[in-house]
Amino acid sequence: MSITPFQALACPLDGEPLIRSGSTWSCLDGHGSSKHSFDIAKQGYVNLLPVQQKRSHDPGDSKAMVAARQRFLEAGHYQPIADAVSHVVLSHAEGQATGSPLFSCLDAGCGEGYYLRQLVHAASSSLSLIGLDISKWAVQAAAKQEAKQSPLSSWVVGSNAHLPVQSETLDCVLCMFGFPVVSEFARVLKTGGVWLQVEAGPDHLRELREIIYPTLKPERSSEVETPAAFTHHSGERVSYSLALNGKEEIADLLAMTPHLYRASAEGRARAAALVSLEVTVDVRVEQWLRT
Repeated sequence: MSITPFQALACPLDGEPLIRSGSTWSCLDGHGSSKHSFDIAKQGYVNLLPVQQKRSHDPGDSKAMVAARQRFLEAGHYQPIADAVSHVVLSHAEGQATGSPLFSCLDAGCGEGYYLRQLVHAASSSLSLIGLDISKWAVQAAAKQEAKQSPLSSWVVGSNAHLPVQSETLDCVLCMFGFPVVSEFARVLKTGGVWLQVEAGPDHLRELREIIYPTLKPERSSEVETPAAFTHHSGERVSYSLALNGKEEIADLLAMTPHLYRASAEGRARAAALVSLEVTVDVRVEQWLRT
C-alpha cells in the first residue's frame, strides 16, 4: 500500500498539462519553454485559481470558518460520515484489476482535508490523492497538516467550475456537502469512475435549524435524478444523534455551516445562549458511475 500526491494537473489558463520542476508547476509552449508557471507555497500547496475565475477577492470559507470546522471535525463528531465515505472509496479501489495504477481520488471542496486524511488512515489500497478548494485558507490548513512529513496529497486552490486536472485521469471524485459541477466531474473521471456526492438529508441539524430560524423551509424532493454522462450506482443514508456540550462546540458547528450567514441576528443569539444541544446528523451518500 502506498499513498502519493496526484500529479496530472492542468493549467487553469489553457488546460495544458502542468509539469513540476522543483517548487514550480509549469505548462510548456510548442518550443518546450515555460508558458505559464505557478509556484508552490511554503506550506506545500499550489494556487491554480486565476483572478478571472474569482467571484470575490477572497472566495470560499473564511479563516475563522476553516478553524471552526477543523476543531469540530477533529473532535470526531462526523467520524461516521468519514467512515462511510472511506468504505465506499476503498471498495472501489480494491475492485480495480490487480496490477492497475494507483487509484486516483479528488476531494472537490476538500476544506481543511479531514476526509482525505481519514481515507489515508483507513486505506489498505494504493492511492493517489488531491484535495482542491476555492478557499486558500482551507487549502493552506490542509497542507500544513502534512508540512512536517512527506506529502500524501496534492493540495490545490482551485474551482470546481474549472478543475485544474487533466481529462480522464481520475478514478474517483468526492464532493462533501459541496457544489457539484457535473460537466467537470464527467470530464476528469475515467470511464467507470465514481463520483461520490455527500449532502444533507431532510433531518440534518434539524434541532439547530429550529432554534435559529422562525420556520423551516419545505424539504426538497428526495427523488434522485440522473445527471448526464452518469448512471446511479447506489445510495445510503448515514443518520445518528450527536450530543454537543459547551458553547464552543455549538458555536463551531454553526460557524462551519452556511446557516451562520442565513440566520438572523436574533437566531444567532439564541444559538449562542445554548450550553448543550442534541442534534441529528442526517446525510445521503450517493454514488454515480461515469458512463
